[in-house]
Amino acid sequence: MVDSVPQFHSHTEFIFASVTEISSPSSLSSPATARFSYDGSTAELRIQHESHQLPLHVDLQAAQLFKLGPVRSVCLLEGSDTGKQTSYSKGVTIQFRNEEESDAFHCVFQKGKKKFNVQGGDLPNGTDVIASTSKFDQKIESSSAKMYFHYYGQLLHQQNMLQDYVRTGSYYAAVMENRADFVGRVVVDVGAGSGILSLFAAQAGAKHVYAVEASEMAGYAQKLIAGNPFLGQRITVIKGKVEDVELPVKADILISEPMGTLLVNERMLESYVIARDRFLSPNGKMFPTVGRIHMAPFSDEYLFVEMANKSMFWQQQNYYGVDLTPLHGTAFQGYFSQPVVDAFDPRLLIAPSMFHVIDFTKIKEEELYEIDIPLRFISNVGARVHGLACWFDVLFNGSTVQRWLTTAPGSPTTHWYQLRCVLSQPIYVMAGQEITGRLHLIAHNAQSYTIYLTLSAKSWGPGAEQGGILQTSSCKLDLKEPYYRMSQPQAYPLTQDQPLLPTQDMHIQSDDLDELMQQPSPNSYAPIDSHMKNA
Repeated sequence: MVDSVPQFHSHTEFIFASVTEISSPSSLSSPATARFSYDGSTAELRIQHESHQLPLHVDLQAAQLFKLGPVRSVCLLEGSDTGKQTSYSKGVTIQFRNEEESDAFHCVFQKGKKKFNVQGGDLPNGTDVIASTSKFDQKIESSSAKMYFHYYGQLLHQQNMLQDYVRTGSYYAAVMENRADFVGRVVVDVGAGSGILSLFAAQAGAKHVYAVEASEMAGYAQKLIAGNPFLGQRITVIKGKVEDVELPVKADILISEPMGTLLVNERMLESYVIARDRFLSPNGKMFPTVGRIHMAPFSDEYLFVEMANKSMFWQQQNYYGVDLTPLHGTAFQGYFSQPVVDAFDPRLLIAPSMFHVIDFTKIKEEELYEIDIPLRFISNVGARVHGLACWFDVLFNGSTVQRWLTTAPGSPTTHWYQLRCVLSQPIYVMAGQEITGRLHLIAHNAQSYTIYLTLSAKSWGPGAEQGGILQTSSCKLDLKEPYYRMSQPQAYPLTQDQPLLPTQDMHIQSDDLDELMQQPSPNSYAPIDSHMKNA
């Protein structure tokens, strides 16, 4: 097989669509030619503008090349070493005619540095210039990634998220209420989608926004941003994964909407954390800052019967002369392996909720591969426990206002809804009885998690200290394959001591992040005033 990768030869030449000097923002872009040359002792790149008489000479030993997108790069030319990092005072942005020429130029540039023992070194964002296998591609199977980016590359799905006014309105409020954090700052929008968050950041006065989007939605985002030129002149759309793209500067703020069902589905939180490690400057801010997974046991006979009845089809002994019953048990367990996604009445919860904190500013990417949450509840009522209900909220810890976005039952419904893990074997509890267990999430390469849930009811009453666990029920579920149950919550009559939950403004004031994480988000449900955080 012939090697089609361009090689470094003396007088290798490229044609650029345009070249613009970074140090002179007012300078006009113009087409240019680039020519690599070697005189026996030094390797040089010579860039000749069509509109300039004097060429620009680039010493490959001193230069750094960053890829901003498929057909756009920046070349930093003159640097000074300050000890810990190198700062650059001169550079050019290069617009290629197509992606193939961009790849070829980068390849020749790197081969030139390697051939003459000139090391590329570390980029300011911590990633080596020389291309390597994407970390994303190493841990995610290609078929899952292909479907994922295809899904989010369609406008109808972006519209679905944009029309979630709780989601979009909360982001808008979090940004606009904290203009002081954005004015004059560099912002990176991680997984920009339609570019709406980038436009919000520009509205708040950001100096420049880099909108990083890996799907074909990047083209639509570019079109939307270009249609808003007053804001768009401060936004650069970069098509690529945050694990792969290069940025010329550090970010003061990361903004993203990385939340999936149960907060962690789709595993985009890992990309958010990787973007933090690669792009965010020390003491930079993250919007959102913290996420919490809330959990509480529930009792819902309607749902349990509905799930169990789905497998009744397989109890037929004479289906066109075929006995289907050998598959009934497998089908029964299959239906209960699906987490249920819907909006439910919060009065189905039988105990105060607890929550598990994920601090996006501190957590390591590897810590998201496996999440183990011990569970402990005290039942308010005697009931059959049909499983564990889950929802999440996130905190935007701005300098001016700290705002929560919640998906709690009883709050305005979002496109995330809530999630319930249903046990195929319910357990029985009495009022005041302790329920213990474990929620164990293990990431898999289809961009989701396998859920292992165990709930147990301990003995209650006189002599409980000597008693052991009376009942235990477990289930295994695939977060990737939920049952979307979009029926409305069952109507339950109100009692005088059980009023409807108020709809209140979802922001609170506090300077202590640890204190904020201990507080219930507005509209989150608790049968009594008690919240527990797991160890």
